[in-house]
Amino acid sequence: MPITEIIFWTLSSAAILAALMVIFSKNPVHSVLWLIVVFFAISGHYVLLNAQFLAIVNMIVYAGAIMVLFLFVIMLMNMNADQEPNKSKWMKMAGVVSGGSLMLILVATLKNNTAVAGGQEAGIGLIQQLGRTLFSEYVVPFEISSVLFLSAMVGAIILGKKEKGIIETNVSK
Repeated sequence: MPITEIIFWTLSSAAILAALMVIFSKNPVHSVLWLIVVFFAISGHYVLLNAQFLAIVNMIVYAGAIMVLFLFVIMLMNMNADQEPNKSKWMKMAGVVSGGSLMLILVATLKNNTAVAGGQEAGIGLIQQLGRTLFSEYVVPFEISSVLFLSAMVGAIILGKKEKGIIETNVSK
């Protein structure tokens, strides 16, 4: 058995196990932490598919930023067992039916799919190819978006800056 196949099955098992732990964890903070494990396993799959850029973006954006945001929101909500509403059996049944329908659609979609990670020979998914395309064919939209991001950062700094008059009037009261 090739090493890539062993890594694939290990990552897949870890992702499925962690996804089940997200669902069955009683503590919402533990669910978020298990979801971070799922995102790291998915990033490993991206590396196996020779898509390093997607793997890095997945780790930085999802596992890094969004999951930390979820973690802080859950911790700030201060949820108690008394405040959680009890789910009726109809809501649980609706969840099982919708999850089963999603799984049926996924199985039907992937049943006849015989494509195997094509495009690796052409360098699709590599950071070098992405950079070459970004700075040759899409250089004008790239530069326009960079100016837009720069103006958004300057606007956020200006809006977040405290005015001296407001602080002085609040202190004197």
